[in-house]
Amino acid sequence: MGLFGRIIVGLMPLTPKFVINRVARRYVAGSDLESAIALMQKMEGEGACFTIDVLGEEIQNIGEARYFVDEYSRLIDEITISNLDANISLKPTAFGLLIDEDIALVNIEEIVEKAAINNIFVRLDMENHRVTQPTIDIVFKMQSRGYNNIGTVLQSRLFRTTDDINNIVKQLGGLADLRICKGIYLESAEIAETGYREIVDATNSCIELMLELGVYTAIASHDLPIINHTLESLKNNGFELGKPDPRPNASESKEGKGEGYEFQFLLGVRGDVRRKLSAQGHRTRVYIPYGTRWYEYSNRRLRENPDVAWHIAKALLLPWTNRR
Repeated sequence: MGLFGRIIVGLMPLTPKFVINRVARRYVAGSDLESAIALMQKMEGEGACFTIDVLGEEIQNIGEARYFVDEYSRLIDEITISNLDANISLKPTAFGLLIDEDIALVNIEEIVEKAAINNIFVRLDMENHRVTQPTIDIVFKMQSRGYNNIGTVLQSRLFRTTDDINNIVKQLGGLADLRICKGIYLESAEIAETGYREIVDATNSCIELMLELGVYTAIASHDLPIINHTLESLKNNGFELGKPDPRPNASESKEGKGEGYEFQFLLGVRGDVRRKLSAQGHRTRVYIPYGTRWYEYSNRRLRENPDVAWHIAKALLLPWTNRR
């Protein structure tokens, strides 16, 4: 952790809530579903599609999961009514994964089933290493029950990730659909890369492997070395803008998806890069979080990865450098 990050984390308990709110407004759509819908309707003109996340994770008792089941159900209804080009992202621990896996599975299936009826894709967000395998297992179980509208996220910094990619493709074949990211959770050096260059290299290697294996590849990164490497890898795999996925082993096409890949960005981060990629013809997706737990979300993300303190300071002091 850098000195600046340590200082920011140390000051967090003393930071007025309105200051955190000022920062959060750039990265969170709002406290309610209506705010998220309004923002997406406003951003549709930028050529972006969306994935929507209801803020909250790691509930304390299984009864809390009902809120997320009900809210995601409302969200699916609103996406359908508003005719938005959007899918949903959810965190398995918000549905009870760390309390009762069986109940969590029932809760998640309720949402996956409703999403399938409405032709909406469901992405299981990946949390820290404690739930890596259980999250992947949920995808396998849902797919085995006939729900093909589900995929997950893998974190490239983990040493296990290349094996996970291979195992998922072996299990799901053309139904493999993965988002790859560096991973925000600061994992131990015993199980993960910890240096920036090593993490970037690991991410690039994962992207190459996913493209090689025919996986639908969602690249979730704001790092130019990763984006530029991906563009080169796409060329090397025969991709051409405006043309079908050229890979003979390509994943099955899904409604609301690109031709084998897409770029994904967090709301409020690298909007200029996203708009440039979109203008070039690449499918770009914006991660839209909303909910009443924006304060906990903001604090937790900073505690987990204090290096983002620089980005927060930049957003406060130089807001014009980081448009949505």
